[in-house]
Amino acid sequence: MFNLLVMGGGWGDRRDEISVGRIYITPEQQAEFKPGGMLNLNRLKSLPAIFAAETDGDPTQVARVGEITSARINGENVAIEYRYDLDVPPILQSDLIALAPALGIHIPRRGFGPFEHSHWAVKEPDLFRVLMTEWRKPTRKPNVFDLDEQPKINTNLLSAMMPFAGFNPVWEAIQRVAASQGMVHGRADNVWDNHEIIQDIVSLIDRSAIVVCDCTGRNANVFYEIGIAHTLGKEVILITQNAADIPFDLAHLRHIRYLNNGEGIQGLERDLSARIATIRQG
Repeated sequence: MFNLLVMGGGWGDRRDEISVGRIYITPEQQAEFKPGGMLNLNRLKSLPAIFAAETDGDPTQVARVGEITSARINGENVAIEYRYDLDVPPILQSDLIALAPALGIHIPRRGFGPFEHSHWAVKEPDLFRVLMTEWRKPTRKPNVFDLDEQPKINTNLLSAMMPFAGFNPVWEAIQRVAASQGMVHGRADNVWDNHEIIQDIVSLIDRSAIVVCDCTGRNANVFYEIGIAHTLGKEVILITQNAADIPFDLAHLRHIRYLNNGEGIQGLERDLSARIATIRQG
């Protein structure tokens, strides 16, 4: 919970007064904050607070997060002293309005909104959780393909990035390993959800928990897909028939080397299964 305090003309030098009649306590909050019709100022000032001014149209207008350090009845007003939390930067008024739904602040389509009149209200959400998760959160907006704003990861999905021609035995081995680990598997040629193949590939990587990438032959597409997988924070397992095919920038990472014959494919299955089991355990 937190206090929302809005003041016409902005806030003063860490002390102000608010009319008792402008302190809005809902019926559900009465027992906690206004028992017997008397304001419980000690309980109110125990909550963190947003100090905002009435919106004036200035794009640089900001609100501050802080706390009420003192509150006392002064006639028909409540005199408060307060301080700002210096660890929380000023919040642009436009950002605060955008956060209103997450903060439990209702903005009507018509009439005076909460940032257009002075008042003090108690809001239910966890202020700092909202600020940490919703305010200035990074947006995933590449230019070449699209990403969902929030990743939708299937923890049981293993995908493979590899050359297609001549790699059927390797792909079949990867499928067997996935099945043995209780995972489903995907490869770009098995997906056709979008007009552009790059979108299907990126979406597959984005949904995957583990991405197996075969560097054999130094395939440019595979290298590009490795970069995407690393950027999206995936568990990437590098495999190759030739250690020299691992790019220089990735040479410090461990990889699985296999031979392209029956015994080598069996070894790949064994090593890949062990690595996946380790990842899934922890």
